[in-house]
Order: sequence, then C-alpha cells, then structure tokens
Amino acid sequence: MTSQKLSRRTFVKTAMAGLPLACIAPGVFVNTARGAEKSRNPNERLKIGSIGMRYQGSVIADKAQEYGDIVAIADVDREIAEKARKQFGGKATLFEDYREMLEKADIDVVTIGAPDHWHTKMLMDACRAGKDVYCEKPLTLTVDEGKILNKVVKDTKAVVQVGTWQRSDHRFRQAVEMVQDGRIGDLKKITVTLSKNKTGGPFKTEPVPSVLNWDLWQGQTPEVPYIKERSHYTFRWWYEYSGGQMTDWGAHHIDIAQWAAGMQDSGPVDIEGTATFPHLENGYNVALDYHLKARYANGVILEVNDTGRTGLMFEGDEGRLFVNRGTIAGKPVEDLAKNPLSRESFKVYGHDNLSRPPRMGKLDAIVNHMGNFFDCIQSRETPISSVQNQHRSVSVCHIGNISQRLGRKLTWDPQQELFVDDAEANTWLKREQRAGYEIKDS
Repeated sequence: MTSQKLSRRTFVKTAMAGLPLACIAPGVFVNTARGAEKSRNPNERLKIGSIGMRYQGSVIADKAQEYGDIVAIADVDREIAEKARKQFGGKATLFEDYREMLEKADIDVVTIGAPDHWHTKMLMDACRAGKDVYCEKPLTLTVDEGKILNKVVKDTKAVVQVGTWQRSDHRFRQAVEMVQDGRIGDLKKITVTLSKNKTGGPFKTEPVPSVLNWDLWQGQTPEVPYIKERSHYTFRWWYEYSGGQMTDWGAHHIDIAQWAAGMQDSGPVDIEGTATFPHLENGYNVALDYHLKARYANGVILEVNDTGRTGLMFEGDEGRLFVNRGTIAGKPVEDLAKNPLSRESFKVYGHDNLSRPPRMGKLDAIVNHMGNFFDCIQSRETPISSVQNQHRSVSVCHIGNISQRLGRKLTWDPQQELFVDDAEANTWLKREQRAGYEIKDS
C-alpha cells in the first residue's frame, strides 16, 4: 500500500471487502477509523442515508442536500419511502430496515427523522457503523439511554448534531448571549411555557396497512395491536413512544433554559411536578394540566407551564427578557440600540461560521444548524447541539415527567444522574425493551 491516505469511502470498502453480509448481525457494525475523514477531498460530495422520511425527516434531508447526495432512504412505510425517493431525485436505494441500509449502502452521513422511541438505537447503530449523524430531537426517551449513548459517541468519535435547531436561531442565541453577558443582572428564574398535550380516544384497532411494517415501527416498545393514532405524527401523545410536550417542545425550550443558566452540562438538584392523567384505554395517555418546578445548585429556578404564551421568560435582578419563535423582547433588548452585543462577540459556543447570515424561524434556522453539522464533519469539532448537552437537557424533561407521574417532589443528583434515596423513582430511569431491539452499551 502506498503512503497516500485513504478517503473514508475507500477505507470502508477496503475494510469490508471479503466480509460476507451474512456475517454481520443486524445492529452490529464495523467501527471504521475516523481519522480517514481528515484526508477527504473537501470538494467531494458526501453520500447521505436518510432514515424516517415523514415530514421532519424529509425537511432535514432537504437541508442536508446542500452538502451531499441522498443515495439511500430507509422507512418502515413503503408509501412514504417511495414518495421521498421521488422528492430527492428518484435514484436513492430504498430500505425497509435501516440496519440493512447501514450494512449495505455506501454512505458517509446519516440523518434520522424517525419517531422518538427509535432515536437512540438508530443513532448508536449509525455511530458504530462509522457514520456521522444528524438526529432529530428528543435525543432519548430515558436517562439511561443518554448515559449509554454518550459513551458510544465518545468511543466512536462520531460527529453528532441533535436537531434542537433553536440553538441556531438568532433570537434564541441572542437571548442566551444576553443572559450570559449579564444584561439582566444575576439570573434568578426562567419560566418556560409549552403547549397543552393532546387528548383523544378510545381509538379502534385496525388491520395493519399493507405498506407499513408495524412490528418494525414498534421496535423496542411493547407489542400492541395497530391503532393508526399510535403512529406517524400522533405517536407524541403516548408515553410508549414519546414524552408529550415535555419532550417535544421541552427538548427545545428547556434546552435553551439550561444553556442560558450555564447548566448545560449538569441538571437541577430537585424537581416537583404536578399533572392529571386521562387513564383511558386505547387513548392518548400523556399528562394533562401539567406544571413543573426545578431548582439548580446555582440558585436558578426553572418553572414549566402548559398554559400561557409559548416561549421563555428570563428574570434577573436587573431586568427580564422574553423570547420565542416570533420575537425577542424586553427592556434589555431595547437597550441594545445604545449598548449593542454583536454576533462577533458571541461566546457561548466557539465554532461559529460567521460567513453564514443570522437566521430566524424553523426552516431558516435549520439551514444554519445543518451547516454547523457539516462544518464539524470537516473540522471534527463538537456541534452546537451535541449529544452531551442534549442528553442533559432532555434528562430534565424525563425526570420532570417522572415527577409528574409519581406525583411528588424528587431530589436529583446531577453528577451521579440518579434520584437520591428513592429506589422507586430510579426504576423509571430505564424501561424494558422488546427482544431484538435492545439498546446495549456494548
């Protein structure tokens, strides 16, 4: 072999040459050497495999197209997969099982837009297959998943961007920078307002659509008869597959709260949630009329409500400011006219590409979020929404849901990531997983 460095794609092909596909068990992948990526020609188009193509999955794949070609698509719904192939040029190879895509397809990067309960396992499998990954939020469905995932990403050295794009939205970024810069004095309280969870049911069971692999869609979750309201968008209102608004909107807003509070690598020390529950057979089962109060070691109080103007209110001893997806407001914002805080002076994240203009709003902010991901693929830096900080943010959502479901205040140890002297609560940090779909640390 010559001294010339191999490209990643050549390396993968060489490493797997002569290895029969049958020898690679589903979910077990070759961990390719990531040092080869540094030698890639920067003008070479990356090859992208996209998993889960209903709405948000197609959105992130579309934004990824600026940096590579969608050459493989995996979705358990054949109708959605075929529609996506047409959307992305009609040449992508289709797979029903994403594990087969990871084993067979010649790809460099993976995007994941599947339902929430699949995020962790798909992400881990892709990292172990030697891919860099953009994965939709919420990152995990349990605290235990996040602890395992952190180790996998560290061991594989994968570049992973989580789809909490509000970190790349100029309004939210500006709000965080202002709080960190002392523009409201010492931060005392953050109020996060989410939306109400949906109600509905009981729903009738139906035959599984011929285009859908229902067993694979369920994955690690308990096997149940098909109900159309369990799948596609409405999976969010079932604890089996998601965490309601606490993990849907909370993964965004609570993340911004932790970031601004300087606690993105930690968590609260106690948390108290209240809620009512529908207790409806074959119906949505997430919390109703929920509220949450958490306290951090630095004294900051976080409150989460399901009623009011959606967004975040930051309160300090010298002022307050409000931010959501449509506005950033308050006297400290007005004061920027005479005391500006330029983007060039932003400092809470160190790997900005200032050549990209500031963007606001979901679809535009994702442009910068995806750009940050591909910048980091080239530089091997940590993206703005890393597995580490997103595990910590969504863990607040998880322990909040646990407190609501247990109906009592809980003491949390953010270093050990365990409830203090509460064996019952600690049993909720993980969940049983259906055989064949387990999330394992090795």
